[in-house]
Amino acid sequence: MTTMTPNQDAMIEKKPQADQPIPAAAEPRSARQVEPTVFEKSCPGARSVTLPDLDVAETPIPDALASTAPDWAEIGILQTVRHYTHLSQRNFSIDGEFYPLGSCTMKFNPRINEHAAALPGFASLHPMQGDADIQGALALLYQTRQFLEAISGLDEACLQPAAGAHGEYTALKVIRAFYKAKGEPNRIKVLAPETAHGTNPASCAMCGAGVITVPTVGGSIDFDELRAIIDREGADTIMALMITNPNTAGVFDGGMAQISKIIHEAGAKVYLDGANMNAILGKTRPADFGADAMHYNVHKTFSTPHGGGGPGGGPIVVTKELAPFLPIPQITESNGVFALDYDKPHTIGKVRSFITQFGIMVRCWTYIRACGPEGLRGVAEQAVLSANYLAAKLNDKYETPFWNSENGKYAAHEFLTVPKALLSQGVTLNDIAKRLIDFGIHPPTMHWPIKDCLMVEPTETESLETLDRFIAVMRRIAHEIETDPQQLAKAPQDATVNRLDIVAADRAPKVVFKG
Repeated sequence: MTTMTPNQDAMIEKKPQADQPIPAAAEPRSARQVEPTVFEKSCPGARSVTLPDLDVAETPIPDALASTAPDWAEIGILQTVRHYTHLSQRNFSIDGEFYPLGSCTMKFNPRINEHAAALPGFASLHPMQGDADIQGALALLYQTRQFLEAISGLDEACLQPAAGAHGEYTALKVIRAFYKAKGEPNRIKVLAPETAHGTNPASCAMCGAGVITVPTVGGSIDFDELRAIIDREGADTIMALMITNPNTAGVFDGGMAQISKIIHEAGAKVYLDGANMNAILGKTRPADFGADAMHYNVHKTFSTPHGGGGPGGGPIVVTKELAPFLPIPQITESNGVFALDYDKPHTIGKVRSFITQFGIMVRCWTYIRACGPEGLRGVAEQAVLSANYLAAKLNDKYETPFWNSENGKYAAHEFLTVPKALLSQGVTLNDIAKRLIDFGIHPPTMHWPIKDCLMVEPTETESLETLDRFIAVMRRIAHEIETDPQQLAKAPQDATVNRLDIVAADRAPKVVFKG
């Protein structure tokens, strides 16, 4: 179900000429009209709902309970539909705009996933139904377990965690329980590289573990520093290394197997933050480079919905020796019968209500089945190709510290640009980000994992035409900085609202209700 980019042969490393004309595609979109409030559109006597005649006697409300009727807006049904449609069009969304938000993988959610999740046999289930009544649902969850185990190379998956960060927390609790059972409760320190996801330290703190930052060189962990930290802290105090590979600098750490060896020699575990699995699907398995546990962000890797506060999914997968500590219930199969197993004496217990985010797992299963092994490998290949295509076309204007094709340094699924030369013209990174909004492009992640950087991730679902337009827009912005940098200070000019005072909005918001 992955939308593969056409004309892959055209995606080569030729750098654009600095004086090439700006394509017509790099034109700002027209300004979106300000939508009046529903009260401003109110028309006396208009109605959106026609109720049937009463088939019982009307009973007046007692005076003691009656109050003044609220001042509802009066608006017709077509005007209501258009009002909320116009409001939705004011938002950025992956369905309407290019969303190269590095590290968050905002990609297309295939509609077949939604169709599957809406099937009555799934959507109408009651969470308290017995195992015998939900065999189809349990079969789907068990197969999802098997898929995630095969993709990771690890032994047993648990679908319970409700989000990626929740998966981190759950896996760390499992690892800590393992060491307590082993008689090593003093292992309470977690190592994390400076390129780690921001949720990693928070997950450690929530399960009572301290975090120690490991320096990196060129985006990869420094072996000597890693050994020195272990010696300084004491190998018997180290619980795990949390690492994202590829990491947030868009670098696949080629020394991962050696890093895992160093950690295992210290008696600790390697935890993989699987946020960037879409870069390595079907190409390598985390178990093959030494991971003992990991989580998946199913919205990033398997196209389930993302944003708006949920729902989400962060299933984890672990080795055999960690499996006894997984949350309950676990989905099992025996002679074709599926069940929920609560008989796990060493379990850390439940980490959420019921079994899992079931509708999300239906979408995950659908995507994996639709892609198949070859399609999943294609996801990784396309994600990496798209990121390197953008880096190759932009690095003469937007410096890429971790990307250099001449030295064999390529990006994974995303790349960092630190446009020092452009920023020296008196503009800020925020100016560049706001200007992108004028062209209907969501700004990439800014200032992380290093200062003054843009983290760009095109994902594997964008077409070559979209990538080329993004290149044209970025080059146009570079030209504007070089010729009229003050213009960017006014951006965005073609959005629903213009430049806002972000600091004041955070510290002293003014909420006004018109009614």
